[in-house]
Amino acid sequence: MKKIRVIVVDDSALVRSLLAEIINRQSDMECVGTANDPLVAREMIRELNPDVITLDVEMPRMDGLDFLGRLMRLRPMPVVMISTLTERGAEVTMRALELGAVDFVAKPRIGLADGIKELSAQIVDKVRVAASAQIKRMAPVASVSADGVIPVRSELTPLGRLSTEKLICIGASTGGTEAIKEILVRLPADSPGIVITQHMPPGFTTSFAARLNNLCQIKVQEAVNGARILPGHAYIAPGGKQFRLDRSGANYVAVVEDGELVNRHKPSVEVLFKSAARVVGRNALGIMLTGMGNDGAKAMREMKDAGSYNYVQDEASCIVFGMPREAIAHGAADEVLPLTEIAPAVLTRLSASTDRYRV
Repeated sequence: MKKIRVIVVDDSALVRSLLAEIINRQSDMECVGTANDPLVAREMIRELNPDVITLDVEMPRMDGLDFLGRLMRLRPMPVVMISTLTERGAEVTMRALELGAVDFVAKPRIGLADGIKELSAQIVDKVRVAASAQIKRMAPVASVSADGVIPVRSELTPLGRLSTEKLICIGASTGGTEAIKEILVRLPADSPGIVITQHMPPGFTTSFAARLNNLCQIKVQEAVNGARILPGHAYIAPGGKQFRLDRSGANYVAVVEDGELVNRHKPSVEVLFKSAARVVGRNALGIMLTGMGNDGAKAMREMKDAGSYNYVQDEASCIVFGMPREAIAHGAADEVLPLTEIAPAVLTRLSASTDRYRV
């Protein structure tokens, strides 16, 4: 069996040693080299032709983001970022995913050696997923100005007065941060309420929501327990929490709680979609985006059985086709579409909806 060839790039000798040891313990992968900075890594990549690299962010001689940007322009390949669990680390990680990194692992700030050893299963899982990922450059939807401000799209056509019963439910995992952005930037400010579960650890969803909020016409925020789900707003499941829907009178409300892992995930798409089937029924529009595994597939079928209309991202536009494939296999999809066609299809269906307020 051909092994997954990995290069570890990190300025810490301890981290390089630990990651190399973790990788080399796996029967299906090997660490073929380690580099203490991106300039050394660049030559090593040319010489060794790895399948995946792990990349630290803050390194000498060249910033990890600068290196990643150049790498994805000149020689696109699977990259797993090694991030720090800090606010700054979260912001940089979101930028790395925008530049084309497949995924990330958040290393602890204290107890580094023990922390990385505890993350070993997660690290090798993400390296395996990255090795099979379809690497592509997504067309930018906006650019950052010199003062760091991301412009909001202004050409979106309002939908008009939709019933507040409508709700858009989105699930995603690996590759999902950019896929979710592609959907949300195309939705006007009067869109129905949107609820989202993206597999992400604690400490990163705040930065993810803030970046999206700066880019979109809708308001994007982390979900808060007990909050009413409002039109024109998107609510992202907080990392490390389960997020589901409930009703309070005529309103949808968010339930955020420290529940058990479901399908190995917290937050889990299964939890959100199962609650949508029960609470929202035919007023839901389901969207399953790129991701590894089967989380949410059964519950998306429950949504369809309850009357929802569901969109699933097609294989060609996915970074990883696992979750969409499983949703299709469970008969949950009404339409299977390229990523760039999902938001327009949703808007067309909403515009044709008869569930509108009469004036």
